[in-house]
Amino acid sequence: MTGYFIQAFIYLAAAVVMVPLAKRLGLGSVLGYLIAGVLIGPVAGMVGKETATIQHFAEFGVVMMLFLVGLELHPQMLWQMRHRLLGLGGLQVVVSALLLALIAWLLGQPVSVALAIGLVFSLSSTAIVLQTLNEKGLTKTEGGQNAFSVLLMQDIAVIPILAFIPMLALPELVEAARDMQTTAQHHESLSLVAGLPAWAYAGVIFASIAGVVVIGHYLSRPLFHYVANSGLREIFVATALLLVIGIATLMSLVGLSPALGTFLAGVVLANSEFRHELESNIEPFKGLLLGLFFITVGAGINFTILSEQVLLILALTLTVMLVKAAVLWGLAMLFKIRNSDRWLFALSLSQAGEFGFVLLSYALQNHVIPPETVSLLQLVVALSMFLTPTLFILYDKVILPRYQHTSNQQAFDDIDEQGQVIIAGIGRFGQIVNRLLIANGVHTVVMDLDATQVESMRRIQVKAYFGDATRPELLHTAGIEQAALLVVAIDDRESAKALVHAVKQSHPGVKVLARAFDRGHHYELKHAGADVIVSETYHSALHLGARALTCLGFAPEVAEQKKRAFRETEKAASEQLYDTWQHGSEGQQYDHDYRKLFIQTEEAIRAAMQADKTGEQSRDDATKQG
Repeated sequence: MTGYFIQAFIYLAAAVVMVPLAKRLGLGSVLGYLIAGVLIGPVAGMVGKETATIQHFAEFGVVMMLFLVGLELHPQMLWQMRHRLLGLGGLQVVVSALLLALIAWLLGQPVSVALAIGLVFSLSSTAIVLQTLNEKGLTKTEGGQNAFSVLLMQDIAVIPILAFIPMLALPELVEAARDMQTTAQHHESLSLVAGLPAWAYAGVIFASIAGVVVIGHYLSRPLFHYVANSGLREIFVATALLLVIGIATLMSLVGLSPALGTFLAGVVLANSEFRHELESNIEPFKGLLLGLFFITVGAGINFTILSEQVLLILALTLTVMLVKAAVLWGLAMLFKIRNSDRWLFALSLSQAGEFGFVLLSYALQNHVIPPETVSLLQLVVALSMFLTPTLFILYDKVILPRYQHTSNQQAFDDIDEQGQVIIAGIGRFGQIVNRLLIANGVHTVVMDLDATQVESMRRIQVKAYFGDATRPELLHTAGIEQAALLVVAIDDRESAKALVHAVKQSHPGVKVLARAFDRGHHYELKHAGADVIVSETYHSALHLGARALTCLGFAPEVAEQKKRAFRETEKAASEQLYDTWQHGSEGQQYDHDYRKLFIQTEEAIRAAMQADKTGEQSRDDATKQG
């Protein structure tokens, strides 16, 4: 028992130390787990033979991951993404697998082994790519969104790949396994389909899949309602684990991949009201088991092979990454992904992924790839993942600045019309303003400094110009002298302030309406001369607050009165706050005065709320007496 405690402590300590450090260095959590495994395994020798046994247990984390992937796949969302999923993602998997399989065959591998290798390396690292895109704020870019579509298709493709790999088993490997592993045969004898004829085997599989769908759609909801009514969170956790483990067991008994069943169950439950509760309960187990799996992979890396064949491993790694990057680049051109987004798309997905470890282990267990080849390919997968952060650094430091410089040097559009209203900035705020004005017959001229955003607007038939609204000559061609309004919705707060100041100085007759990011920016725009200023979240937050009062039992008209009283009280105090803000250069005295005024404003708002409540009570009493 003490030995188990020591091993558990070593694995957990390695994860606790290395994973946060790897994330801080921008390497990602997956690489952190891999490094932790390398340190406690090949480097320090603290763990060894037990890693293979632990790895089989930790692979259940992959089953849980696919269950969670299924939970995220609403049928409607899949339909909307069908072109990028099936077109972009499907072509990436198929073309990459075939090209890499061809290279493996040319290097002397049998056709079945080469095909398995191609499938293994056609997948990329979901964990590394999505985490890095989120950390760098690239998720919403065109390249990031297309990368997500491909990763999603790859996750889905794992299911048929898991079903297909056992069909590639080499007869000589199967025979060798029978000779050497008689005990393994005993453990694998638990099966509901052993000895059945083909038609009966197909019937059992069909019935099992249908059972998963029926149970997931019809019986899971009453079960979860029953458990939820108990009020015991630990029982709900146990129920979630029971569902996943039960389906995985059923799939294993009928000879299918456990991941296939849990993925299907996740899709069935994607629209369930218990989806978020299931995610929150399964996620910690999935994370720990996957982390443990990656640690065992790192601990099991054969550094003897690496030292003996370092040039071969490095050459194979670079070949895999270059082939995948070339395929991705070609698909990006085919699907019209442009400029820096094309580079982001190609570089971010060029590595092998965490499922590569899973599929290699699975191929080894099913006698598809020889053990010595698996050991070599595991090093290729790991090395490609280690190199991925370097590719993102290359994109950040070299590629992106070059395209930004090119964009900045791009000639501004010739504005060939003049409008009653000029809108500077066509982001999410400016779009709504523009749509409302156009819908009411107002002619607008829209310009933005983001060429990608302008092009996106043109694709949906919204006329916009690439140009810098702070440039006087562009405002002149847009008709600033005859315009009634200028709407400033620029994302750069300093540029917005400069534009307001310049227009009010040179064209004081033009009314300027501006979007403010916060209270300080509001004051800056007012000081620059803006006529109307709207904080981008103020009114929506005030509206949501009123809805919150309604949900708490306040009558809708009472909530509206309180919202109005709040707005009027704050507006009355805003002039004093603004006057104090103008004397900000006086340092500590300003800070003291501003805090004092702000506190007084909050007290005035509370008093107004109380007065409104008292007035409401008086009206109710008068109504009752009448």
